[in-house]
Amino acid sequence: MATMKDIAEQVGVSISTVSRVLNHDNSRRISEETKHKIWKAAQQLNYRTSLAPRRSATAGQRAQTQSSVKTIGCILSLPDNKYNHPYYSPILQGIEAKLLEEGITLAFLHTQAELKSDAVRHALLQDRPPNGVICVEGMDKAAYHWLKERVPFLVGIDVADPDIPVISYDRLNAARTAVQHLLNHGHRHIGFIGGAGLFGQLEREKRYRGYKLACEEAGVEVRPEWTIDAAWDADRSYKEMQLLLQQRQLPTAMFCASDMMAIAAMRAVIEQGLHIPDDMAFIGIDDIEFSKYSSPPLSSIHIPKFEMGYAAAKTLLDSMSNPYPFPFRMLLPFRLMNRESTMKLQ
Repeated sequence: MATMKDIAEQVGVSISTVSRVLNHDNSRRISEETKHKIWKAAQQLNYRTSLAPRRSATAGQRAQTQSSVKTIGCILSLPDNKYNHPYYSPILQGIEAKLLEEGITLAFLHTQAELKSDAVRHALLQDRPPNGVICVEGMDKAAYHWLKERVPFLVGIDVADPDIPVISYDRLNAARTAVQHLLNHGHRHIGFIGGAGLFGQLEREKRYRGYKLACEEAGVEVRPEWTIDAAWDADRSYKEMQLLLQQRQLPTAMFCASDMMAIAAMRAVIEQGLHIPDDMAFIGIDDIEFSKYSSPPLSSIHIPKFEMGYAAAKTLLDSMSNPYPFPFRMLLPFRLMNRESTMKLQ
């Protein structure tokens, strides 16, 4: 049976675009040519949709449906760039795709920085208070407590609240797998680039712990001078890597807790006249779209970003109609993407 993903791959558009067209959602502009291609692909693939019976509903039925429409929002742990972030955008596409399958559009999208504004908080609750909210990654305690007191249903993506359903992946073992890949390629001098996050302590960050665990298991020294806390900022990763390259002894490989920090650090290495992976190998986590187009293409741990968003939206909708008896934590699988930025030492 054909799926929206099959249609998206055939037409060359995102799944959320396919979902909008098939659900007659006009909240975003989509060209008539693209709409035509999507409907044509749906017909060729024999995609079955239940929209026809919905469109033939009586006015009374439509009024009843509209009155019961769920208001769903999303909060991102970002200071800005919420609409075009290479890691968060696929998660949002997954959320929107599932909501649109149910005839629901995302009511609002705010960053946790925006949530600190009294005006935003007032507007968020004034007209139609949200029935549910998806929180993507951590928030400061005060903002999260405020949200949790006022929203009936919450689902988290990579949050640390044991009282709500959470969709995530095993960050520690994802990092461990990345470092083991470097170890298997002969590297014994491995540095780290990451960020302390909300905890303010690098030792508490799971990807750093996974890096450290893999090194300890292999008897490899973790050297503080090769450890960079870039605070999840690509610019800072680039600048800190420039400083690291001034050291007399350099690591032969770097494990980076995000692809964006990895790509920025790789630029600093190349500008120094060094070669990747001959002089220094790199591996990241996330497998963002740009990773396969970096020079050289970046090895990375693929995180199922779209699927996490889709699962979070489904979990939220299921919770509203039939609440789960207890909170749970769903871990989605990750996989290694081996590209040219890593190699086996001679």
